[in-house]
Amino acid sequence: MNISGTYITIPVFNHDEHLRRVIQELYKIGFSQIIVVDDGSTKDVFANISDLNIHFLRHKTNLGQGAALQTGFEFAKKCNANYVVSFDADGQHSAADAEAVLKPVLNGSADICLGSRFLTTDSQMIPPSRKRVLKLATFVNYLFTSIKLTDAHNGLRALNANALDKLKITENRMAHATEILIEARKHGLRITEIPVTIHYTDYSMKHGQSSWNSFRILLDLLLYKLFA
Repeated sequence: MNISGTYITIPVFNHDEHLRRVIQELYKIGFSQIIVVDDGSTKDVFANISDLNIHFLRHKTNLGQGAALQTGFEFAKKCNANYVVSFDADGQHSAADAEAVLKPVLNGSADICLGSRFLTTDSQMIPPSRKRVLKLATFVNYLFTSIKLTDAHNGLRALNANALDKLKITENRMAHATEILIEARKHGLRITEIPVTIHYTDYSMKHGQSSWNSFRILLDLLLYKLFA
């Protein structure tokens, strides 16, 4: 599979524990253009990866994952990226799955491909509390977008240049995942899902979404609808 012209965007906030390994695993797959966006970390995230050949961008203050993704997307556009893959920094994604989400975009069957942890047999391994939060987020997404997905808040997604050009994320926090769908529907972009595996660890669980975050997502979306 020809992945040239593909940029990986990794939003980071104090994720220094697994970041180096994540980048090295992506290198092994063949991804050479990696954008790390440090979203105002209080830790020196760059120190542990300074010897790696990456694009390192930094927000002076913590703005949120949505803002970090938009910064990465804008940089990729300036580099004339053909495709962009968003990838989490906490080690829960598989580098092989980054290649997998690209396939439908590369073959022209979709403009955006989203990873779904609920399309695999591994879904039974999802902690019950996390599963409830994710199901709520999926339902909220459907209410706001009329797009029926199985896993709407998975950070692993691929976009082609057309989607990259059309989408502009204004929701700085976690509601950006729903905003992407709203924008995609508005611009007539084709969306598909593929099964991916999420590796749950104490570290990734600590940095994942809570029930309170789900409430904040709903509040952010209501405000977005009112003032967009």
